[in-house]
Amino acid sequence: MFAAPPRIEADVFAKIPAELGVTGRKSYWAEIQFGGADTPTFLEGPSFDRDGNLWVVDIPWGRLLKITPAGEVSVGAEYDGEPNGLKFHKDGRAFICDHKNGIMVFDPKTGEVAPFLERSSLERFKATNDLVFTRNGDMYFTDQGQTSLADPSGRLYRLRANGRLECLLNNIPSPNGLVLNKAENVLFLAVTRANAIWKITLLDNGDIAKVGTYIQMSGGNGPDGMAIDDDDNIAVCHVGFGAVWLFSARGEPMLRIDAPAGHMTTNCAFGGPDNKTLYITESKTGTVLSAPMPVAGRLMYSHT
Repeated sequence: MFAAPPRIEADVFAKIPAELGVTGRKSYWAEIQFGGADTPTFLEGPSFDRDGNLWVVDIPWGRLLKITPAGEVSVGAEYDGEPNGLKFHKDGRAFICDHKNGIMVFDPKTGEVAPFLERSSLERFKATNDLVFTRNGDMYFTDQGQTSLADPSGRLYRLRANGRLECLLNNIPSPNGLVLNKAENVLFLAVTRANAIWKITLLDNGDIAKVGTYIQMSGGNGPDGMAIDDDDNIAVCHVGFGAVWLFSARGEPMLRIDAPAGHMTTNCAFGGPDNKTLYITESKTGTVLSAPMPVAGRLMYSHT
């Protein structure tokens, strides 16, 4: 439908050192996902703290890894879980979508990871995946589990700042990453197994007005994490394709950013000087990539 956009290759910003890779241990998550193949790390969930450090999650080993602006990597926390998505709150804490435990909260001052929201009423979540905050402190998050076109029962939740939990959608074939536009009246949702980005229009009272396909993708495994800039341009990680696509606010492809190695381009976040650099997790190789953006971009919700 559109001409192919310009294409660039991302640079390597940081690679998890071999001594921080996990070997000789079993991970149930890795056993199922990769058939028992060696998985020293599997990175997702990039988010910047107030000091400009980039944090990523290491799903199979329940770790939060801290990467300084100079690219130095250390283990910030390790716990019994499978962290998948992470976002920093304006109070300095990080909230984690955990595949095993629901929503967790991390205090970087103490290194403690604790449960925050483990259930919807009495029901356990399928497996929470990613989250985003509004300016007033509401949290939207996805409950993906193993849903797909064969089981379109994934969910989108909103946790109000006052503690009220609302299930907004329960018919999604693999809900994954999500971002809000600048006006906070549209939520864009990556629906991985449908290989699509859904556009969810939000009314002033918080109700959903309409839901439709905004971007239809092809190839790879589908869209995963996303990031949005001040002009409402959306960066979409195409997992299995080895690239990140930048779409305009009208949904037109503007740029293709290729990984120098690996096809598991899973999540991204804007950061760096003036927040005009896109940082990307290539999960399988344990690498964080970076690419300067040719358009004005700012990470809007990592500190809200």
